[in-house]
Amino acid sequence: MAMSTMIHNHLRPTFNPSSNRVSIIRSHKDHQQVVIDLFKKKQVVIDRPSSQASSNRATTRLAESFSNLLDHLHIETPPKSNWDLICEEKRSTPTMSPKEVISEKWREIHGENDWDNLLHPLHPWLRREIVKYGEFAQATYDAFDFDSFSEYCGSCRYNRSKMFEKLGLDKNGYKICKYIYAMSHIDMPQWLQRSQLGDTWSKDSNWMGFVAVSDDNETRRIGRRDIVVSWRGTVAPSEWYEDFQRKLEPVGETDAKVEHGFHTIYTSKSDFTRYNKSSASEQVMKEVSRLVQLYRAKGEEVSVTITGHSLGGALALLNAYEVAATIPGLPISVISFGAPRVGNNAFREELHQMGVKTLRVVVKQDLVPRMPGVVFNESLQVFDEITGPLDWVYIHVGVELKLDVRSSPYLKRGFNLSGFHSQETYLHLVDGFIGSSSTYRSDARRDVALVNKACDMLVDELRIPRCWYQMENKGLVCNGHGRWVKPKRDPEDIPSPIGEPHCQSLDRLQPIYL
Repeated sequence: MAMSTMIHNHLRPTFNPSSNRVSIIRSHKDHQQVVIDLFKKKQVVIDRPSSQASSNRATTRLAESFSNLLDHLHIETPPKSNWDLICEEKRSTPTMSPKEVISEKWREIHGENDWDNLLHPLHPWLRREIVKYGEFAQATYDAFDFDSFSEYCGSCRYNRSKMFEKLGLDKNGYKICKYIYAMSHIDMPQWLQRSQLGDTWSKDSNWMGFVAVSDDNETRRIGRRDIVVSWRGTVAPSEWYEDFQRKLEPVGETDAKVEHGFHTIYTSKSDFTRYNKSSASEQVMKEVSRLVQLYRAKGEEVSVTITGHSLGGALALLNAYEVAATIPGLPISVISFGAPRVGNNAFREELHQMGVKTLRVVVKQDLVPRMPGVVFNESLQVFDEITGPLDWVYIHVGVELKLDVRSSPYLKRGFNLSGFHSQETYLHLVDGFIGSSSTYRSDARRDVALVNKACDMLVDELRIPRCWYQMENKGLVCNGHGRWVKPKRDPEDIPSPIGEPHCQSLDRLQPIYL
């Protein structure tokens, strides 16, 4: 038997779970004793006939030499870090806990008492509802065609009957009834300069969101038929300063004023366009009014919940203002994420008088909620006794839930404009939020990897690629001739404003082509 074989047979690797490493020998004494025993037992192989004492000394010296060598031999695997253990634990748990029945508490959860005693600490039922509506807002980004080389850039990539399924939201208990398109008559920057192609599906309009309604099962769980309107935001926060026109214009018949650019996007239309012969305002109000009338006629209690991120949060407030003025007695709540200021004090007071409940979710490090009105904002109200209410000052609306990036151990420190403003960052922080003085909750369920879909906010130890959410192969597919080409959309996924059927019965929802 060869020397290497003898050593291998006697020195089996041992696993030490406490140190998470594999070592051949544990200590110097173990090294020496094992080697000495080995040579004593096998000395017939290495010794020639000689005196017993001389043989023993030679064996001992050789054993000691091997012992010194083995002192430096450690076969190790990389130690398991705390991040590895956390990731393993997260991978073995579902991303959602069972849904609670909130039918008896839905009014309180949707702001009947302005969320008093529900935010600090954050009530788990309210947390789930915030995340649910936040995922509707995120869906407007995930389904949007950002590809500037696509002839459909600026549209939704899927038709209404399968969008939630494609985005993994098909179990949320809602069905989409209508898509919303918007345009602008003002000189908007890059977010409207979509396609690099001359021949596109639309030169004037963008897909801006959708109207959805709860199905029967979700309606029973939440205690009413819930109509959701979800608005999309801008592509990048760096465009915000250009988006703002910084000019207030009147809305309604009172002293209420709102930011000119937001209002223009909400109300613009043109007979020369294909998708905005009616404005985003007219599209959404027609559908919401129809759904309210439909379900009220069936004797059901109906609510409207409007959500949006960034610019979408601003459009959500304008939408809520119009719904409240048009359909009296309808419970209306707005849950916005990273939304800017929209109007003046009169606008805020009128929303309050009409009973609109607004929960603004903001991240402390995000700059967008500080605009417009970085200087002239609600902080000037301390001078109201001297100056009176100033109708040219921007004022935030509703109750604020403030989050802090530093509360999460998964997020990087340092300045990251797009990461702070990302909707997925917002959802991650809401999921882990307990209270303003508490750490990130250990039993948070939402998948941490989602944070890096469109930014680079996760710590490197998690090994999650930055900006990983994209179409496979940048949208190119290999055709039957082996050529890599842009695929053609299925006919039902091609935008079309003509012949929009309504979802009259959610139980027998037919495919909708838009």
